[in-house]
Amino acid sequence: MPLWYGGDYNPEQWPEEVWAEDVALMRRAGVNLVTVGVFSWSRLEPSEGRYTFGWLDRVLDLLAAGGIRVDLAIPTASPPPWFSLAHPDALTVTRDGVRLTHGSRDTYCVSAPAYREASLRITRALGERYRDHPATAMWHVHNEYGTPCHCDHAAAAFRAWLRERYGGLDALNDAWTTAFWGQHYSDWAQITPPRATQYLPNPAQALDFRRFVSDEMLAHFTEQRDLLRELTPGVSVTTNYVLAGWACVDHWKWSREVDLVAIDDYPSGRGMAAAGQTAFAADLARSWAGGRPWLLMEQATGYVLGPRKAPKEPGEIARHSLQHVARGSKGVMFFQWRASRGGAEQWHPGMVPHTGPDSRVFREVCALGEALERIPAPVDGPLAEAEVAILWDEEAWWAVQGPGLPSTEIDYLAAVEQAHRVLWRQGVPACFAHPSHDLPAYRAVLVPSLYPISDEAARNLTAYVEGGGTLVVSFFSGIADEHTRIRPGGYPGALREILGIRVEEFHPLDEPVELPEFGQATMWSEIVHLDGAEAVARYPGGGPAVTRHRHGGGTAWYVSTRLDDSGYARVLARAGLAGSGVPGVEVVRRQDLVFAVNHTEDEQPVPVHGTDLITGRPVGGRLGPGRYVVVRL
Repeated sequence: MPLWYGGDYNPEQWPEEVWAEDVALMRRAGVNLVTVGVFSWSRLEPSEGRYTFGWLDRVLDLLAAGGIRVDLAIPTASPPPWFSLAHPDALTVTRDGVRLTHGSRDTYCVSAPAYREASLRITRALGERYRDHPATAMWHVHNEYGTPCHCDHAAAAFRAWLRERYGGLDALNDAWTTAFWGQHYSDWAQITPPRATQYLPNPAQALDFRRFVSDEMLAHFTEQRDLLRELTPGVSVTTNYVLAGWACVDHWKWSREVDLVAIDDYPSGRGMAAAGQTAFAADLARSWAGGRPWLLMEQATGYVLGPRKAPKEPGEIARHSLQHVARGSKGVMFFQWRASRGGAEQWHPGMVPHTGPDSRVFREVCALGEALERIPAPVDGPLAEAEVAILWDEEAWWAVQGPGLPSTEIDYLAAVEQAHRVLWRQGVPACFAHPSHDLPAYRAVLVPSLYPISDEAARNLTAYVEGGGTLVVSFFSGIADEHTRIRPGGYPGALREILGIRVEEFHPLDEPVELPEFGQATMWSEIVHLDGAEAVARYPGGGPAVTRHRHGGGTAWYVSTRLDDSGYARVLARAGLAGSGVPGVEVVRRQDLVFAVNHTEDEQPVPVHGTDLITGRPVGGRLGPGRYVVVRL
């Protein structure tokens, strides 16, 4: 099967006479898959129980005649106006108690019975009508799950989730430390979501609520998935992940439930920064997929984040796309096919921009389609084994976003991104793992700011080091348990023994300080006491800043401050993780294929020889500026 290529297609936004032109342009571009109907609920069901499928029938027939398959969406991310008027109790309530009104997307409560019932009705109607349509290739449930609600429906569901998790109020009160500020609960009815309150909310309650929201949304997804599996056995069911601080989704857990991991990737940087962000998202996706192919479901032909929506530079559309394919994506998809004339995202770029097909963007889209036709699609199985794992735990991210931390500058995502970015720039292949995963296969494991950690995960990391592994732990790790209760006796709590240190105090920095060999230390510092470890670098006052401890058969490093990329790279080099790659030149092996991408503006050496599958030209160990090749071993 060839690689999928296409994007979100919203024909309902355009006059019907445009549809035939769309299909002709799709064929010209090499498009073979489009996502249809993500936000079409109001057009498909204009009033409760009355369906108008005629327009969608014509669209799917037209696409099928053009040889284009469909990722058919279940449009539950945007309930229609009639639903919101009929069920105002199903509208989102913010933590401030404000009930939102219809007028955007994601304005619903996933716990509202009416919403769950309506979701299953539209799922059944679509499944029954299109289960035998030749265009149907897969099902796409919802869009970018992640929106929480704090209404009474959510409160009732939250209480039921807590009962299941803790069993009784005594266990909950202990986990939440409700003895503080007199929050002891004597009846389940007293518990609500973490709504706006006078001062700081309970951090354990806030973390549990995000866990609940992830599970509640997953239940919404699996209800629809199970119905679609019943109606269309053998047809994959997925949803598209978004990596964002507001999205309450535990991607490790969700990835066990989807038939195909699918992600949206919108880098916010420019140039090399965007290339690094793209590699980060793709490595996360392939790690979540666990050896299975996955799919880049959305990206843009231009940047959409930040204050300036600048277009990608020539060639970047293809380079970013191939970064994903190299890491196992089943294809390359965009949002969206044709840039919208109106609406909230009218300035979101499209494969066919506002200027039409006579444009640089569309010419690059067509060239990418030709290139993808020459690249074999991935099969199940791992890529070339990564020797380094970076721990990724959504719950740690949520906890660091919680209230009352010693610094508001602690940024879990930034710490993880830095660990990946430094390895990527040096050409060191990396993947992501959960703290509870089996780790002995990795030569080294990086632990960026893992604030809460369970006893089980701490034992797992200890066993990894004792078995001969190299562990590199960043500041603000191991501090609390899974309920955000601080581990007494000195920081970093659960990791003190394997690190051979005891941190007495935190000292956030107002000004940078210099560390010999490792450069500037910023934002954070600690008073570190050695308890078996040795100091590799010291603060100007003489206290240990970077330490190394031999424990069992392995070695554990600790970085007690925030270093810039060059300083962190020096730590990794001292830990035996120096790479030999050329910064900005990416070489990834996928089964018997080698992908090489030059993100720089100069010709660069690459350890690749053979024939480029895309152009048919020989590759002799050099790659021109901005060029990319795919070679079969």
